[in-house]
Amino acid sequence: MTTNSEPTKARVYAQLRPWLPVLAAALALLAAWLAWSGWRALQEDSRRSSVSVARDTVVGMIAGTLRGEEAKLRERLDREAVQAAVAAGDFAAASAAVAADWPDAQSVEIHPPELDRLYAALPDGGFGRVSVMESALVRGEPVVAIIRAGGTPQLGLAAPVQRDGKTVAVAFVRLPVTRVTAALDEITVDPATYLAVRQGGFTLQEKGDPAQAEAAERMAAPVPGTDLRVAASLPRTGRPLLGLEGIPLFVAVALLLVLAYLLWRVPARISRALQGPEPAEQPPERTLVEALADAPEDAGEAAAPRVVVTEDTPPPPPPVDIDRGIFRAYDIRGIVGQSLDAGIAELIGHSVGSLMAEQDLREIVIGRDGRLSGPDLVAGLVRGLRLAGRDVIDIGLAPTPVTYFGAFHLRTGCCISVTGSHNPPDYNGFKIVVGGQTLSGDAITDLYARIADGRLHTAPEPGDAVQRDIGDAYVERIAGDIQLARPLKVVVDAGNGVAGEIGPRVLEAIGAEVIPLYCEIDGTFPNHHPDPSEPHNLEDLVSTVQRFDADLGIAFDGDGDRLGVVTRDGENIYPDRLLMLFAADVLDRNPGAVIVYDVKCTGRLPGHILRHGGSPLMWKTGHSLIKAKMRETEAELAGEMSGHFFFAERWYGFDDGIYAAARLLEILALEPDDPSATLKALPGGVSTPEIKVEVADGNPHGFVARFQEAAKFEGARLSTIDGLRVDWNDGWGLVRASNTTPVLVLRFDADSEEALGRILRDFREQILAVDPELKLPF
Repeated sequence: MTTNSEPTKARVYAQLRPWLPVLAAALALLAAWLAWSGWRALQEDSRRSSVSVARDTVVGMIAGTLRGEEAKLRERLDREAVQAAVAAGDFAAASAAVAADWPDAQSVEIHPPELDRLYAALPDGGFGRVSVMESALVRGEPVVAIIRAGGTPQLGLAAPVQRDGKTVAVAFVRLPVTRVTAALDEITVDPATYLAVRQGGFTLQEKGDPAQAEAAERMAAPVPGTDLRVAASLPRTGRPLLGLEGIPLFVAVALLLVLAYLLWRVPARISRALQGPEPAEQPPERTLVEALADAPEDAGEAAAPRVVVTEDTPPPPPPVDIDRGIFRAYDIRGIVGQSLDAGIAELIGHSVGSLMAEQDLREIVIGRDGRLSGPDLVAGLVRGLRLAGRDVIDIGLAPTPVTYFGAFHLRTGCCISVTGSHNPPDYNGFKIVVGGQTLSGDAITDLYARIADGRLHTAPEPGDAVQRDIGDAYVERIAGDIQLARPLKVVVDAGNGVAGEIGPRVLEAIGAEVIPLYCEIDGTFPNHHPDPSEPHNLEDLVSTVQRFDADLGIAFDGDGDRLGVVTRDGENIYPDRLLMLFAADVLDRNPGAVIVYDVKCTGRLPGHILRHGGSPLMWKTGHSLIKAKMRETEAELAGEMSGHFFFAERWYGFDDGIYAAARLLEILALEPDDPSATLKALPGGVSTPEIKVEVADGNPHGFVARFQEAAKFEGARLSTIDGLRVDWNDGWGLVRASNTTPVLVLRFDADSEEALGRILRDFREQILAVDPELKLPF
């Protein structure tokens, strides 16, 4: 007796049989793709080994060369003729004795350890050689660094001159930069890979594929005893399917090919197996009339109900419930308990982890500010990242710049700072870096789209999570680069933000006397709002500076990435004026460098940059937008009116209020004048603080678009890079839409009160012509 299942198998096979060759071809293509992926992975491994060997070879060659030069200098400084000349105070004769039989030395100088004459000659003498000599005196040993001399990079070598165990002088030798670059010239580099010799943000020499330059820090290796490093990179091919590599991958390829062969060559055998034995006798086919006659009368009632889908059928519910409005231009930010909670943080972490998986990035650093909601949001974020298979390094309470630093120090290239920045206590959010890129604009929007569309990668195994403290490493990195020439007394107001612990530590480590104010971390911000761009938030800082007769006051925002400064007599030094000071310092070592500033900065800034030999570039407001422009233009420095400062020279290019404060004190300590006098001497005029105006419909971008079309300003230069900026010869005004809150941001600046009044009247007339309902405070 036969069963109905046997002919059913045959009919199923008859339907599938035409598709078997197609399936066989698909399996063969999959096998070919896997084989290609395996070969690419082997090629990547070979390149990784090759570039690692080349990198280490260059590091060894440079280190050996520099050790030889240091030994040569020490040997000459110990010579009797040199020691005798130094003892007699004849530093010119001592310099000549050192240079006598040193053909590579382009110049040799020996100076008293006070360096008074050199400081008096600044800036004409150049900061580079002075900084190398100061470092040698502080460390008590030879120091090498790349400096600029005559507009070109040179190798500077300095060492203290010891006599009877005391430092009696300091020697400086300028050597050709080829003593460093020759190592890279002598080795062969795979054209698809990349090697570069770097110091700070400056690339001295590079070889290979320049497209790999941005990712090269992930494989960088330091040159021992110097601030130099050799960066390396290679093209990433991605991981093969299912993570298969080596022998398991090629076994899978072989199995796929065997299966494809069977499906292609032996369909008849499969057919017989499916059909089973031939039945002895088949019953005659029943007609449709017979089948209907035998059907039970209630068959219609027993049949399964039909589901009819029409145009009126409602669409399926969305997969997630998340407010798209929290995904903003520069970051993700919302109100905890309304648009943001641990569940949403988990979705965001899963989305970021999916993006990392696409870029084959494994590890990510997580830090948080002091807000009360931080621990819960971090927990959700970590769950989502681990779900995507990412390994999380939780550094705990940390300012945003320390989290950014963690991405470099731990070589992850990825980090998230959980912070509400300067917003009220019930806000929180996420500043995100993936693969060295700060996410903004479309990249932020894409995180939402991944969640909404369900495009989230779930790994077979969850990622790991570890806790790590990198605070000491951050302090040591800054203090190893910056030491004040003389002590300064500063008051530090952290506004109860997360910079309250590590900010004073850094400034004390570089040699400042710190008086803390509101440095206890408290996420309720009980004393004042942690936003130094608002003058009323600086009132307590001003009074404390005056009470303790401090040199100046330093203010940080809630997550430590912005800086505010006040003088001894209470003047608020706006960030665009601080940028003038930073630019002059950076340009002394990097002539011609690009300096980026945002549209809210003073019109006197570009002229100041030009007079110091730099290239000014105005760009859109927003920390992530500024960082992207810096990478594009290879700028050494950037700043925003909000107090964000970005140093690529000697630092990593991200915004860091704490590091900016250290650089400020470094500059002021070199000046003979009182720090407040130096700051007040910066070019200035008459200006307004940021003016924020609410828009009735909550759409400031719509107003700005209308204003750009309607506004008519006679005799002025108009810029629409970000909002509308109008420049006259004696001042300027700006109207732009905030990307973080639904308000218009206005600022005005002029050479005199009369010019400022005229500009304010012109803008008031033009703004009210577009929207008479706006409430303007001028």
